[in-house]
Amino acid sequence: MRIAVLGTGMVGRAIATRAAELGHQVTIGTRDVAATRDRGGDHAAWAAPHPEVGLATYADATADADLVVNATTGDGSLPALTAAGEDNLAGKVLLDIANPLDFSAGFPPTLSVLNTDSLGERIQRAFPRLKVVKALNTLTADLMVHPRQLADGDHTVFVSGDDESAKKTVTELLTSFGHTDVIDLGDISTARGTEMLLPIWLRLYGRLGTGIFNVKIVR
Repeated sequence: MRIAVLGTGMVGRAIATRAAELGHQVTIGTRDVAATRDRGGDHAAWAAPHPEVGLATYADATADADLVVNATTGDGSLPALTAAGEDNLAGKVLLDIANPLDFSAGFPPTLSVLNTDSLGERIQRAFPRLKVVKALNTLTADLMVHPRQLADGDHTVFVSGDDESAKKTVTELLTSFGHTDVIDLGDISTARGTEMLLPIWLRLYGRLGTGIFNVKIVR
């Protein structure tokens, strides 16, 4: 597949690296290509050994993509997708990994959207022709793409979305990453549940001192 990954942070880099390793044609989308390419820092250090992954504006990255990954920050998601362009996104599958974290009161963050709404739903309403699938937002970046770093990798991830074929596409990608237990929660409103797992995830992170953990639904 041609995959556009929106976001140059840790999650975006992890998804881009793994997808490229699996043979997908990957382009990372960013707000300012020159600034992202030329500045120092984590992305520049990562990009040098990964010449197979392209870098483009949000719009150019998504224009020819089969699958778009939203790996931006929660408050940056709608601006990034707006910059990508509604016509570029129409009819495409969006794997939405972002969480609506609010750091205004410091750490740990709270959620800016919860209970009766979710970031996934807000994206779906804003872009009704986009096929939004919420997934992978409940675990750290390394485990998203290499689940066998944790025991035997048999832990649980979730998908939420209104379009069954889009959820099938995302589930196949997750399976190719190594996930063996993918639970379809239902329509996009069920993203409220997975986004609201973040408060307990953050407390576990603080207690365990590592992000290498996940939940397993035993049934």
